[in-house]
Amino acid sequence: MADFRTHLGVAVAGGALLGLGGWQATQLSASDAASLAVLIAFGGILPDIDADNSHAIRLIFTLLAVLSVVVGALLLQEWLSPGALIVACGGLYIGVRYGLSAVFKHFSVHRGIWHSLLAALLCGLATTVASYQWLSQGAWMAWAHGAGLALGFGIHLLLDELYSVDLTGARLKRSFGTALKPFDWREPGNSLMMLMAAASLAPWLPPWGPLREVLRQGASLWR
Repeated sequence: MADFRTHLGVAVAGGALLGLGGWQATQLSASDAASLAVLIAFGGILPDIDADNSHAIRLIFTLLAVLSVVVGALLLQEWLSPGALIVACGGLYIGVRYGLSAVFKHFSVHRGIWHSLLAALLCGLATTVASYQWLSQGAWMAWAHGAGLALGFGIHLLLDELYSVDLTGARLKRSFGTALKPFDWREPGNSLMMLMAAASLAPWLPPWGPLREVLRQGASLWR
């Protein structure tokens, strides 16, 4: 499989190209284009969240902890005093960075359910919901955020599969087929739970109409 630097480098390059293209070819502002580029880059390392000891998992949970602090501050600032808000945000950071990370390491298996298209769908929908419901983005931008993260996720899976092909020896490595798969067929129960989690996000998603426009514009940029 590809290493951390390869995943991050390709995802950053892809995010920068699409962000710049979106800024030049559409009505995206510079800040919106930058947010898309960052989400694509983040999605490019996100599948390695199930790797117990890697640069990726430390970076992922650090970023998730920072994001939880930002969202927590936005949601709680009207309800808590400044001192209590600082304590709550500190607790969120520690809980996500160390507590959630430890729990995730214990229950996850590398190249399992998180290396699948189903996981890309779940993460993309969750990002869309967070953008639309918590960050008060418009429907088009929320779908663009979710699609950007899912695209970066897909880039990671595709790279892993490409690195599973030994072109010099004209053979397939044992890891072939373990990344770019619809779901984890070894653990159908986990796959069913992830599908149910994705379906449960439906009531909080923005209208579906803008998603078609996001995909159409994204396809035109790709061409």
